Amino acid sequence: MYVYALVGYLDYETEEYFKNLWKDLSENNITQYGVDKKGMRPHITIADYDKLDVDKFVGVLNEFYKNKSKINIDLNILGTFINTGTLFLAPTLSTQLLQFHRSHHDHFKAFNEDEKSFYLPGMWNPHCTIASRLSEDNMVQAFMYCKSNPNKIYGKLNEIALIEIKLNDKSIAIEDRIVFSKNLN
Repeated sequence: MYVYALVGYLDYETEEYFKNLWKDLSENNITQYGVDKKGMRPHITIADYDKLDVDKFVGVLNEFYKNKSKINIDLNILGTFINTGTLFLAPTLSTQLLQFHRSHHDHFKAFNEDEKSFYLPGMWNPHCTIASRLSEDNMVQAFMYCKSNPNKIYGKLNEIALIEIKLNDKSIAIEDRIVFSKNLN
């Protein structure tokens, strides 16, 4: 099964920070997240779609984002989603970030079929995943590692991309590919 997501990719320095963090966590035998899937890039998900007329969506997406500016983000919250084994860094919810998110959903509401999506305005918790499906012991180890290497990250969302995500029979993402991407101004 395939689903889609619109993601915001990060500036080069911030992306390298996450790749190095993923490498460190792997070398410390805490998690293989981020290194076990070729080409994986850290990102913040803006929206998700179960079904999508990709050609129509990409046409609207290309036009809508042609003059959109890069978004400053301050990743300064280390957290977890309860009972998921997911550890993440989250940005401050700046007015700029919230307006960027809301304007996307307002413009693309015809494509929003899932009224319970976690990515809709009012339900969205923007984050960049450090690791997921961690055991309790690995969660503690990953959290302590990240906590002991504190770096508030000042970065930017530089690019948006529509990605197609392949799910296994347990609805776990096993691979993704970029369908369309656009650099922000």
